[in-house]
Amino acid sequence: MKVEIWSDVMCPFCYIGKRKFEKALEQFPQKEKIQVEWKSFQLNPAMKTEPGRTINDYLAEVKGWTPEYAAQMNDHVTSIAAEVGLEYNMDKAVVANSFDAHRFVQYAKTQGKGDEAEEQLFKAYFTDGKNTADKETLLDLGSAIGLDVAELKSVLETTRFSEQVRHDIYEAQQVGARGVPFFVLDRKYAVSGAQQPETFLGALEKSFSEWEKANPEPLISLADGANCTVDGQCD
Repeated sequence: MKVEIWSDVMCPFCYIGKRKFEKALEQFPQKEKIQVEWKSFQLNPAMKTEPGRTINDYLAEVKGWTPEYAAQMNDHVTSIAAEVGLEYNMDKAVVANSFDAHRFVQYAKTQGKGDEAEEQLFKAYFTDGKNTADKETLLDLGSAIGLDVAELKSVLETTRFSEQVRHDIYEAQQVGARGVPFFVLDRKYAVSGAQQPETFLGALEKSFSEWEKANPEPLISLADGANCTVDGQCD
């Protein structure tokens, strides 16, 4: 069963939501039958990459806050992240447009490394203070998860995977995502925000139960008339 997660690398609650969803998935007995797919979303498509600017100044401008209030909000988010084992260094965060980072993830998905790419991006942005719009940074992140660096460089130097990013953003509108993180389970149920693990677990149980009924495992008939499913369960 597929779980699609719309996310943006600059969204602090997306990383927190990832950890909470992972905790729920660990407790889910049929977790090996869950396919997670990361989807692109841009909170601010017009954002300019400004490595010398603090995230507090950026938030103060776009939200009409004072820099002091922005710092308080980031301190609050940092404490929430710490509760799920994440280290946020918001004072080091680089103001960066996320479009190329999303293209990086889209390429990684074709190599079966979408989740690893998301994890690397979140850590780079929130913990390590790296510029996630910088192509050399993205090449380093790709190398760290075993991507073909030459192929990735070719992707980043062109417009490849731009359409996939835009299509995900379009799809977000179709499924009702007005913010991120946004989790869609089997295209039937949605969970919005970084909810508690028990909320995700309940959504997994409900959606999987319905999915399993609609997708029964095929039976293999034996000579003696007994039946076995493809996973080796026999009666």
